[in-house]
Amino acid sequence: MPGRVRCDIEGAVGWIIFDHPERRNAISLNMWKELAQAAEGLGSDDSVRVVVMRGEGGEAFVSGADISQFDGADGKRTSQRLDSGGANAFETLSRLEKPLIALIDGFCIGGGLAVALCADLRYASVDASFGIPAARLGVGYGLEGIEKLADVVGPSHAKEILFTARRYSASEALAMGLVNRVIAHDELRLTVETIAEEIAANAPLTVRSVKVLSRQLQREPARRDSKRIAEVLEACFASEDFSEGVKAFLEKRAPIFKGR
Repeated sequence: MPGRVRCDIEGAVGWIIFDHPERRNAISLNMWKELAQAAEGLGSDDSVRVVVMRGEGGEAFVSGADISQFDGADGKRTSQRLDSGGANAFETLSRLEKPLIALIDGFCIGGGLAVALCADLRYASVDASFGIPAARLGVGYGLEGIEKLADVVGPSHAKEILFTARRYSASEALAMGLVNRVIAHDELRLTVETIAEEIAANAPLTVRSVKVLSRQLQREPARRDSKRIAEVLEACFASEDFSEGVKAFLEKRAPIFKGR
């Protein structure tokens, strides 16, 4: 079976589900395409305020690319297609202006870790494991992937992860800043759902502005889009939600935000 990427919507939370449990959710060629489509669809759905990625089956988030597809004489061509599909998926995830959370249960290896690094927040179970085995496979690891990893854990940790190609425990991942929190296995889903719902209850335009500005901060000062920064901030102050937030504060009640 080639596996698939499913989408579910529960209230204001959209779910991207890697559904290939017989291969520990390894991502096939078709799944890269479906991942991009899922991110695009949830990103354009106004009812969705937060997106969460998870793996099916409880054994893995994503264990990497499905290397069984490298078998045969067209291995090089398959590798190129995997690279192209992955690049498109990563680009689509990076354009998402809604908070993106990775719920990491079990293996988060190779391409799975690359997907998790696209998330704004990462929460892992105590039995999760992390690694990038590129050096054990003899494949090159792209500049953008190294840059994203180094942005999260720092250059020294990034080089250790890539040089050694070893597996890291959840506690090691937490220590290097790879994940936000490590949570008991049977509490992970509920904890992430609670966090997602808390974020979804906040003013969507403010949350979006934080994500946009955080992304701009990753750029060199000369390359920051000052017009875009001004736009998202102005949208907050000009919104109905701003009036609702002030009114709710004065009335000592929970605000009801509409994202406009």
